[in-house]
Amino acid sequence: MAVGGAGSSRSVAPCCCAVLLAAALLFSAPATTEAYDALDPNGNITIKWDVMSWTPDGYVAVVTMFNYQQFRHIQAPGWQLGWTWAKKEVIWSMVGAQTTEQGDCSKFKGGTPHCCKKDPTVVDLLPGTPYNMQIANCCKAGVINTFNQDASNAASSFQISVGLAGTTNKTVKLPKNFTLKAPGPGYTCGRAMIVRPTKFFTGDGRRATQALMTWNVTCTYSQFLAQKTPSCCVSLSSFYNDTIVNCPTCSCGCQNNGTSPGSCVNENSPYLQSAIDGPGKWTGQPLVQCTSHMCPIRIHWHVKLNYKEYWRVKITITNFNYRMNYTQWNLVAQHPNFNNITQLFSFNYKPLTPYGNKINDTAMFWGVKFYNDLLMQAGPLGNAQSELLLRKDSKDFTFDKGWAFPHRVYFNGDNCVMPPPDAYPWLPNASPLTKQPLTLSVLVFSIVLATFLAYA
Repeated sequence: MAVGGAGSSRSVAPCCCAVLLAAALLFSAPATTEAYDALDPNGNITIKWDVMSWTPDGYVAVVTMFNYQQFRHIQAPGWQLGWTWAKKEVIWSMVGAQTTEQGDCSKFKGGTPHCCKKDPTVVDLLPGTPYNMQIANCCKAGVINTFNQDASNAASSFQISVGLAGTTNKTVKLPKNFTLKAPGPGYTCGRAMIVRPTKFFTGDGRRATQALMTWNVTCTYSQFLAQKTPSCCVSLSSFYNDTIVNCPTCSCGCQNNGTSPGSCVNENSPYLQSAIDGPGKWTGQPLVQCTSHMCPIRIHWHVKLNYKEYWRVKITITNFNYRMNYTQWNLVAQHPNFNNITQLFSFNYKPLTPYGNKINDTAMFWGVKFYNDLLMQAGPLGNAQSELLLRKDSKDFTFDKGWAFPHRVYFNGDNCVMPPPDAYPWLPNASPLTKQPLTLSVLVFSIVLATFLAYA
């Protein structure tokens, strides 16, 4: 079998119907481009500029990006921050970051500025940067975690010395047209707003100093703007029904002769390695395994066992992307029984309660450090799994009408495509579900499920 791609002479899998793709997108995509998420209504990235000192022709500022999103982080290759200067400012020097281009600095006869572009783009420095080029919270290759997963790495900072600028609070002109790529599109930034100067406390807390001037920029995320197609999907199964509900066909694209999102390669293709090392390797373009759903990530939810007072769920995350290892990944799911999670195996867990403790139906899961916090690229090691033991609530618990399956699933902050409700595994008629015995049919179904997870 073969790799799909423009200009390729190798055979490709048959095309999926465009109508199926349109239907899948209609079912899963948000209705508007507004940067609002019901599970994280206040989530944003705030960029704070603190002017620390004045110079003969400008100022020195510390710029810090705070990730206030509950479950969306910035992964490798990291953030890119851009803006447009209000006047003819230049960047004399930077610590902890650098601009991607210097621009035309030919008019400067003495010292040459770090950057003379009207619209500079700044990127983080890499780990291992010499200490004299570092400041606190810098040099992480642009990776910013969420506060829930790792609060100590949920911010990124750099120092910038600006010239040909104002030298007082009244003469400084704020930059405009801020952009944030993380690493691609998706974030929309507002205009800079002057706020109360930031205070800094000494280690003993007995003295406070403050910035000379502070302004904030708030950036919010929209999945609709970030990508044309979804990036993950959900499949379902249960012990009480032999049906395995796969991800909807063409959830993230269809196999075709074009490039993204149709490019794919079969796992047994002799051209697999050459496809991985192709031009898209350096642009971050996904190369996924050829499947009916064409998603880089699939989350499988299996209702595994039923006990008198508890029930058990197995969650499997499978990576079908040959070009991406997902570091510090996270999974968010919504289910009415998450208020009674009793035990969790091999994942970290935190409840999310964006509307107060009265509603506790959303949970965030992520890998255990040095064990499964790295989701490897597609292949034998490209999966992570865990089991949840939940206590039944006698008022609400049922296996009927798909109640045991999640209402919504996110991977790395992106909403995943769910199967249509009428396709969920249904409870057989007249099935007394008390304590589930281990029968031959359950064993056979377990083998079928394992095969599905390995090859689907």
